[in-house]
Amino acid sequence: MSDEERKGSQARKDLPYRSCVGVMLLNKEGLVFIGRRHSEGSDNVSDGYAWQMPQGGIDPGEDPYRAALRELYEETSVRSVSLLAEAQDWYAYDLPTMVAGRAWRGRYRGQNQKWFAFRFEGDDSEINIHQPGGGHHRPEFDEWRWEEMHRLPELIIPFKRPVYEKVVSDFAPLVPQGLQT
Repeated sequence: MSDEERKGSQARKDLPYRSCVGVMLLNKEGLVFIGRRHSEGSDNVSDGYAWQMPQGGIDPGEDPYRAALRELYEETSVRSVSLLAEAQDWYAYDLPTMVAGRAWRGRYRGQNQKWFAFRFEGDDSEINIHQPGGGHHRPEFDEWRWEEMHRLPELIIPFKRPVYEKVVSDFAPLVPQGLQT
């Protein structure tokens, strides 16, 4: 590693994490909502890793629970939920070097996430990823589906996988035993 690369690496480690929330939305059958991100194709991510759960930044002064509800609505139009659980811990991940300079204008090294699990109490027709939040927000996803919880880590981009593994471990007790494999 050259001196310049070493300095760049150290400078990145000095950057803060972006405060963020993540949402695991479970339907009545214990399956989890996942969406395929629009932007993943341009990031040279294979389609198999383009899937994720809703997530987003916490606004200044915003409570994480309120941020989770807001982000869920802004990405899926879903409001019919009840809180099942909140992860005890915050989970952080670092962005890969090739992404770090572009994401958030290089101000953050990655994200520190607080995760919430919600039960979806509505009908699938409530989910609108193409005009989310009543059409007031830019679509994050171009497709969505319900997925088995245990499969989530294999569908997420690899640098986020350790966070998804922890989230699945935290929230696995929320799924009926017959659905856990």
